[in-house]
Amino acid sequence: MRPHTISVLVENRPGVLSRVAGLFTRRGFNIESLAVGTCEEPGGMSRITAVVIADDEIIEQVKKQLNKLINVIKVSDITYTSHVAREIALVKVAAEAGQTRAEVMQLADNFRARIIDVGTRTVVLEVTGGDTGKIDALVSLLRQYGIKELVRTGKIAMPRGSKTVSPKK
Repeated sequence: MRPHTISVLVENRPGVLSRVAGLFTRRGFNIESLAVGTCEEPGGMSRITAVVIADDEIIEQVKKQLNKLINVIKVSDITYTSHVAREIALVKVAAEAGQTRAEVMQLADNFRARIIDVGTRTVVLEVTGGDTGKIDALVSLLRQYGIKELVRTGKIAMPRGSKTVSPKK
């Protein structure tokens, strides 16, 4: 079993996300990450990017079942397609002025993270990674300073070059 990145183009309607997530739940799969947002298509469409760990055969079944759902326009497994992927995390770290703050800022620089907020006792970092490893590594190193809050987007992805996940069935 391996992680599969599934891109689902859907009508932007109430309950669609619930039905899509419910299908994975009924099949007994945990969604490793889930990101949803409006997309380039006119007419109120959204793109759902889900990462699920499963065998290729199971993913094929899930794709067929997703395509049967009302409001689902197109389903693509882009796992084996050349694609670009990103995940974003915001990390609020305890960082009093002085040596600790300097160390946190140096870690941010080493990981190409941006400092987006500085408080009297905390610093908020924004880090973007093509895979979860970079973000996991930074989070692991920041734990020694005291992570106050952490939020991650989940993976978003799209095919490279001129290939697209077209709205056409």
